[in-house]
Amino acid sequence: MHKHGISIAKAFALVAFLAWGLLFPLHSNGIEPQLSPQPWVIKRYPIDKNKLNGNRQFSNVKSSTNRPFVVQVTDTLGNAISRAEVYFTITSWPDKAKGQRLTTYSTVTDSLGQAHTTIFLGDTEGEYIVSAGVKSSIPNQVALFTASARKSNWLTMLVVGLLGGLALFLLGINAMSKGLRQSSGNKIRSILGTMNKTSLRGTVFGALMTLITQSSSATTVMILGFVRSGLLPFEKTIGMIFGAAIGTTITVQLIAFNLSDYSLLVVALGFGIYTFSKREGLRSSGEAVMGFGILFYGMYIMSQAMSPLRSYDPFIEILSHLERPLLGILAGTLFTALIQSSAAFIGIMLTLATQGLLSLESAIPLLLGANLGTTVTSILASIGAGREAKKVALAYSIFKVFGILLLVGLIDPFAWLIRYITTPDGTSTITSIPREIANAHTVFNVLITLVVLPFSMRYAAFIERITPKERSKKPEYKAKHLDRNLLGSPAMALNVAKQEVIEMGQLVQQMVDDIITPFTSKDAEPLKRISRSEKMVDSLRDQINSYLIELTRQDIKETHIQEAFQIMYATKEFEQVADIVSKNLAQRAEWWLQSGYEFSPEGTLELKEFHLLTQKQLKRALAVFTTLNLQKAKKMSVKYQQYKEVGLELERQHFDRLKKDVDKSVLSSKTHLELVSMLRTIGSHANNIAQIILDWPGNKEHN
Repeated sequence: MHKHGISIAKAFALVAFLAWGLLFPLHSNGIEPQLSPQPWVIKRYPIDKNKLNGNRQFSNVKSSTNRPFVVQVTDTLGNAISRAEVYFTITSWPDKAKGQRLTTYSTVTDSLGQAHTTIFLGDTEGEYIVSAGVKSSIPNQVALFTASARKSNWLTMLVVGLLGGLALFLLGINAMSKGLRQSSGNKIRSILGTMNKTSLRGTVFGALMTLITQSSSATTVMILGFVRSGLLPFEKTIGMIFGAAIGTTITVQLIAFNLSDYSLLVVALGFGIYTFSKREGLRSSGEAVMGFGILFYGMYIMSQAMSPLRSYDPFIEILSHLERPLLGILAGTLFTALIQSSAAFIGIMLTLATQGLLSLESAIPLLLGANLGTTVTSILASIGAGREAKKVALAYSIFKVFGILLLVGLIDPFAWLIRYITTPDGTSTITSIPREIANAHTVFNVLITLVVLPFSMRYAAFIERITPKERSKKPEYKAKHLDRNLLGSPAMALNVAKQEVIEMGQLVQQMVDDIITPFTSKDAEPLKRISRSEKMVDSLRDQINSYLIELTRQDIKETHIQEAFQIMYATKEFEQVADIVSKNLAQRAEWWLQSGYEFSPEGTLELKEFHLLTQKQLKRALAVFTTLNLQKAKKMSVKYQQYKEVGLELERQHFDRLKKDVDKSVLSSKTHLELVSMLRTIGSHANNIAQIILDWPGNKEHN
């Protein structure tokens, strides 16, 4: 009986002690309770279950959140506790915010052990924090929920921010590309001939070009221009095409560094170099640095604008569908083709990843689509071009499609490989995903290049076989080398324009060679060739001038403008020689053939010799224009003075024969003098070409 009574007393004392502890917690005076764990605890679902617990929501100011905040109370065994008293409190809100409130501040759990409340956000945008606790529970056991208020016009501002950020991103890409092109354009022109000898060198050159142009599409279009203009045969461009795919990954790697916090500092640095440097090369480098900073600032604006999408259910639903490979590839292709820049689209992907909206598995199909979308630009550029240009576009497209087919069924193993390469433990975090996306882009392009590069010649032969043959067309007076796709690279555009003038000069040289035959051999056949050539020369003159004027209207360096006008000057001189031959001399030749007159043997020999001197002078002019050899130009000026004296001497000798009343000399006198005069004028135009090289800025000090 005594023992039993003691047991009852102990039990009563224990219950009283527990009740006292629950009603008057010991921690209120700073003393931690020394009791065993309470039977009731709050268990929050993981954040990725926020459709249930309502954490991290976005809603407009002065409106309720879409979903309630839900907590669940369980005992230590995980069983739901009903009728547990739960209290909610707004513990933090933006400065000066007013009007925020909860629908419920105190409630009890239901049969599932759950309790919930909804917040009505205040009139100020920012983050509101709500805490939830259970009465009579462990004091520190609370759950925190966040809700962010956004402006009522957030969707409009999102579109504005996205478009503005994308515009700055593309502006930065263009500025960086322009600065790099201007600072290295002439070097690229000089190494083009050496870097295309092997497929591996071509790959290096293609990667370098893409790093400079900041666009694999632009590089491919430029390669297309090389082939179309005759600078390179198609088979030499295969390595360049592979290199273009690798080069674009370098840009993405740079973007993945996420230097947004320092973007304006980079802009200021580039602006300082551009503004205060006197050297053209440094100014171009400053422009490239400034563009690099603008690029990252554009990404920062896009990132800020996209932050509300983290809890926008329709958008999250769209992203979940993009995990399906075909839909992701299609979306990436269409968006890249629309904005004409895979780097810009991948930049948007990186921005989504930094907001926690895009996983690596979702990003890989989009990356594949972005790689396919870059082919659209080259395909469009090849429309209306020759078969050689079409082969470049087809080779690039098939190369990308092959890579996509190789990887589309291996997305999960590929994602595992990328994680293993990127992080030591092979796991993704919100901070590592942007770098994983950049690495996936690099590994994909390097992988397919390594697979195809050893078979580049066979690949070129395969493209040759499947490209449709062109129907033969009547020859047109159309420039072979000029290509508008190269206007974005002034050095290369000037190169093809100069090549066109060289071939035009060769055509004029042939006209000069032919014109003597009707006078000395009474043969009319050369006049037909001269007539055809004259039409071609006139057409080429118009096309070359139009091409160069379009180039000079762009924002290019002063040295490029000077070179363009130098080429136009040479074009004018060659065309004027063609006019002398086709109009003055050809018309005189037609009359001569019908006149029945002949030159005296002495006169014929003199004309042939002076014609030979004129041919040599025109050949020298073409060589000086081609090589810009100042020594040859000086030598040519000396020869011109000598030949002028020869022409005058020939006229004096002709007048001596007239004094002797040689019949043939009297009858042919006018034609003889016109021929000598016209040949001397041709020599003058040839000398002008050399003189413009000598007198051009930058060359005078070497005279």
